[in-house]
Amino acid sequence: MRTRLTLRWQLTLLGTALVALVSALLLWLAWLLVGGVAASVPSLPPGTPVRVGSVEVPAEQVTAAVRDAARAEVLHAGLIAFPLVVVAAGLTSWVLVGRVLAPLHEVTATARRLSAENLDARLDLREARGELAELATTFDAMLDRLQGAFEVQRRFVANASHELRTPLSVLRTEVDVTLADPAADLAELRRMGEVVRDATRRADDLVSGLLLLARTEALGEIAERARRPVDLRDTGAHAVRVTATEAARRGLRVRTTGGPAPVFGDPALLERVAGNLVENAVRHNVDGGWIEVGTRLVEGDAELRVSSSGPEIDPTRVGELFEPFRRGPVPRTGGTAGSGLGLSIVRAVVAAHGGGVRAEPVPGGGLTVVVRLPTGWG
Repeated sequence: MRTRLTLRWQLTLLGTALVALVSALLLWLAWLLVGGVAASVPSLPPGTPVRVGSVEVPAEQVTAAVRDAARAEVLHAGLIAFPLVVVAAGLTSWVLVGRVLAPLHEVTATARRLSAENLDARLDLREARGELAELATTFDAMLDRLQGAFEVQRRFVANASHELRTPLSVLRTEVDVTLADPAADLAELRRMGEVVRDATRRADDLVSGLLLLARTEALGEIAERARRPVDLRDTGAHAVRVTATEAARRGLRVRTTGGPAPVFGDPALLERVAGNLVENAVRHNVDGGWIEVGTRLVEGDAELRVSSSGPEIDPTRVGELFEPFRRGPVPRTGGTAGSGLGLSIVRAVVAAHGGGVRAEPVPGGGLTVVVRLPTGWG
C-alpha cells in the first residue's frame, strides 16, 4: 500500500533539496572562477621549470597545471563540505518545520477531540504569529459558530419533542380514560372525539409548521424560477379575510391601510408571512381589541406592518418572540393556541427573500411587526 509523506517530511525534503541545489551551484561557480583566475597567471619564458604542487612542469604548461590543481582543490574541499551542508540543512529544516507546524498539530488534536457533546475546546494559541495566528483565530471562531448552532439545534429538538409529546399524551390519556369507563355513554364518546380532534389538529399544525420552517431555512435563498410578482397588500387583505370570523367572534376591530407594495418572490411563502402575522395578531389579542394591517413602499422596499393590541410585552424580550415555540409574552408551555412557530417561519421566509423583520411593543400593550422586502423589480 502506497503511503504519503507527512507535511513535515515534505517540507524538510524540499528545504534540504533547495540547499543541496544551491550548494552544488556555488561549487560549480567556484570551479569556474578558479579556472578563470588560473588562466590569468602570467606566462614564463619557455623551458623554465615550474613546480606546481609536487610536480615540475614546463613553463608553457604552467597555466593549465595551475588551473587543474586549483580546480582539484576546490572539488576536494567541496565534496567534503557538500554532504555536511546537506545533512545540516536537513536537520535544521526538520527542527524548524516542526516548530512551525506545531500549531497545526494543535488544530488536528483539537479537531479529533471534538464531538457534538464536546464543542467547548479551543486552540487559544496566543504565541502564534502571522498566517498560523489567523488560522487559529478562524478555527476558534468556527468552533464558536458550531457550538452556537448545536445549542440552537439541541434546544429546538427538545422543544419540538415536548410540543409533539403534549398532544400525543392528551390523545393517549383521553382514550385510555374513556375506554376504562364501562359506563361511558354517547355524550362521553362525543366529548372524547372533540378532545382527540383538537389534539390531532394541534399536532398537525405543529408538524406542518416544523416542515415549513425546515424547508424555508434549507432554501437559503429563493430561486429565481420560484419567484413571481406578489403584492403584499393583497396577501395582507387575504389574511384578514381568512381570520375575519375569529376576529368578529372576539370583537376585534380590524383596519387595513396603505397602498400597493409589490415584491418578487414565492407567492405561497409570502402569503404564509402575512397569514402568520395576522393570525398571531388575532390569537394573542384581547377581547374587544384592535388590529391594523398596513402596506407601503419605503426607500425602494415594500413594507408590511401588522400592529395589534394585547398583553404588555417586556421590550427586552421582544427578540425572543422570533425563537421557535414562543407564544406572545407567555412561554411555549402556555395554554395559548398555536404551534409557537409563526414568527420563526416569518423570519426564515423574509431572510430567504433578502429582507428583514423587526418587532416592537405597542405602548399600553400589544405588538407591532414590520416586514421589509426588496421589490426586486427593475
